[in-house]
Amino acid sequence: MNSGKRRSGGQRAKSGKAVAANRPARPRRAPFGPAFPAPAPAPPAEPFGDDGGDRVVRQPIRLHKIIAEAGLASRRAAERLIAEGAVTVNGRIVTEPGSAADPAVDEIRVSGQRVTRPAALVYLALNKPAGYVTTVSDEFGRATVLDLLRDVRARVVPVGRLDRETEGLLLLTNDGELTARLTHPSYGVEKEYAVLVDRDPGTLGLERLRGGVVIEGRRTAPAQVERLSTEGGVWLRITIHEGRKRQVRLMCEALGLAAQRLIRLRLGPIDLDELRSGEHRRLHPREVAQLRRAVGLTD
Repeated sequence: MNSGKRRSGGQRAKSGKAVAANRPARPRRAPFGPAFPAPAPAPPAEPFGDDGGDRVVRQPIRLHKIIAEAGLASRRAAERLIAEGAVTVNGRIVTEPGSAADPAVDEIRVSGQRVTRPAALVYLALNKPAGYVTTVSDEFGRATVLDLLRDVRARVVPVGRLDRETEGLLLLTNDGELTARLTHPSYGVEKEYAVLVDRDPGTLGLERLRGGVVIEGRRTAPAQVERLSTEGGVWLRITIHEGRKRQVRLMCEALGLAAQRLIRLRLGPIDLDELRSGEHRRLHPREVAQLRRAVGLTD
């Protein structure tokens, strides 16, 4: 009887934890205000493969998926490479659709280049401060966003770019396929920014930004634009899905506005939330799943 009660209580505790884990975080929309408290650490993303316990029976993985996850091509492009005879497994050309291999055992090459799959996929969210360039290395010796990740052992790369003076949410990962999709304009992933401008654009100015303005010879796609605050300056929230270089700053310039501060608040389903400037955290597995669904990856 006693042991049965203990099991029931444990089950209730696990159920409570599951509900709490699935409860969405309350969004915070004013990173330009007072400093936020440090967020609770998120659980690490689960690695691929064996965890050091009992022997795991490995299952072969489709070649096009292995190639895509290595960041060499999209899945569709990988299928074409296979059909064209550009892929070899253990020295033998493979052209059959749906072919599979074990990346931990088999030597897989694409046009002679060895395919290496990360031992564990890592997904990070960073609150980038101003003054850091979004690159792996800089030829001029400037500080890069990787300088903020000294405790991260995996080799990760930024998902897209924020210019040197732009702040806010930057994702970094070693998942090549996800990076390619998040940064490709055809997937229309939303990017939400808070921008401090030097004056109020007025109702007509807001309508112009929403409808699209011409920058560098091309009109921008319709955007979501609203006035956030006029205290301590005029803050606008601008949500776009194109991701053209310096797009938000150039949109403001098209109206004669100067963007004095620019902060990315959200990328797709991932919010900056309460992450302090210069800090990073691992994405929770459910956040990774949300990102993958947002760009059509379901496995």
